[in-house]
Amino acid sequence: MIFSENILICMALPLLLTAFLVRDNARRLVIFFLIGMAACLLGAYVSGFIDVAAGYGTEDTAIFISPVVEEAMKFLPLLFYFLMFGPDNDRLFTAAVGVGAGFASFENVCSMITSGTESLGFLLIRGLAVGVMHIVSIAALALGLVLARRYKVSGVSAILGALSVSMLFHGIYNLLASGNGISSAIGFCLPIVTAILVFLAYRKLQAK
Repeated sequence: MIFSENILICMALPLLLTAFLVRDNARRLVIFFLIGMAACLLGAYVSGFIDVAAGYGTEDTAIFISPVVEEAMKFLPLLFYFLMFGPDNDRLFTAAVGVGAGFASFENVCSMITSGTESLGFLLIRGLAVGVMHIVSIAALALGLVLARRYKVSGVSAILGALSVSMLFHGIYNLLASGNGISSAIGFCLPIVTAILVFLAYRKLQAK
């Protein structure tokens, strides 16, 4: 058994101090990194509660419950920032990357402590796959908000559509990664391929 709150405190305190020493985009990235770690802890609470209340097993929770809860937890602070402060595209993506990186880092640290660190190769693969997956999913959400603002489409439909795609992407990754052999290999490669596509889409959007 690990105490996730203690891990969060140990990781958050140095970053909190850093936020007072840096400025502008660096400070924004650090603050949203902290928010991402807190969102990960809250998501674990909610997923754990649903798991116990509904009687799901660990694997079913990871595939059917966690993607919905975790993507919603990541998206809420980004949506609040978007609606309340109206940031430009670059600041919005900085915030999204911060939340995704913080979420993935905290999840990886807790997983490493729980499962052990015997296999360096597995840790590298998990670090890359999970890290990229969480960053890509919330970057795609930020891209959806940017497109909604640029083309003046219905805000509610754009938000729900982007969130649904993010949840579906996360669920597919968890489903593939939970298997063995070729399915897990595809799952680990999926976030990297998607990251390239999102990056190209964002660059094309900036060029217009």
